[in-house]
Amino acid sequence: MSQLKSVQEKLRLVRILRLLKKTYTYEELSKITGLPITVLNRYVRGKVLPSAERTRELLELLLPYINIEEEVKKRIKFDEYGFFDNMPVISDTALMSIIAEDVASRFMDKNVDKVLTAATDGIPLGVHVARELNVDVVYAKKKKEVGVEKFYEVSYVPSASGSVTTLYLPQWALKKGENVLIVDDVIRSGETQKALLEMCRQAGAKPVGMFFLISVGDVIDKLKEEYNIPVESLIRLE
Repeated sequence: MSQLKSVQEKLRLVRILRLLKKTYTYEELSKITGLPITVLNRYVRGKVLPSAERTRELLELLLPYINIEEEVKKRIKFDEYGFFDNMPVISDTALMSIIAEDVASRFMDKNVDKVLTAATDGIPLGVHVARELNVDVVYAKKKKEVGVEKFYEVSYVPSASGSVTTLYLPQWALKKGENVLIVDDVIRSGETQKALLEMCRQAGAKPVGMFFLISVGDVIDKLKEEYNIPVESLIRLE
């Protein structure tokens, strides 16, 4: 194992411990791992990194305690009308890093060149996934940036608003022939995501997959059938 890979594995363990610490006490983690509380505390705080051998042992021991779907579900907050807030998910950097590892493993064989999303809530997921895939992340905005001369531009009518929405992406952001993974935090109707697919078409780039933290209804099934690419979500709400 290279030195870089070894450090990445150690940092992965730290993220997992920090995530578990939100559910388990140090006393419980000590019983699970057999390590003193003081040692676990140093790992969680990043004061000390374990050896490569201990890292492998702890990862094997602790990974069964991580269920990312359940971690996401218990953080989603619903109001009395059924609307939900996913900010507790996308603001949890340890959880998002672990989710990104999962997403990267799903699309590793697609030779992704760029991760594409829409501002603003898709950006946290896009950044984490792009880092895991070691590629750049780009995102479309609802306003043109000053200083950018040429944009890919797509207008559509969101079913929830009834008004025209336009997304803009600088033309330098996507190049012809690039393999693009589209990600977002939530997909409901699919209109925004279809706009991102249209931007790929305008650029001559190739969408190789789509991933969403949360999908509502059967929209991802429809996208998969219409565009014939892998379309996945971590959580599906009916």
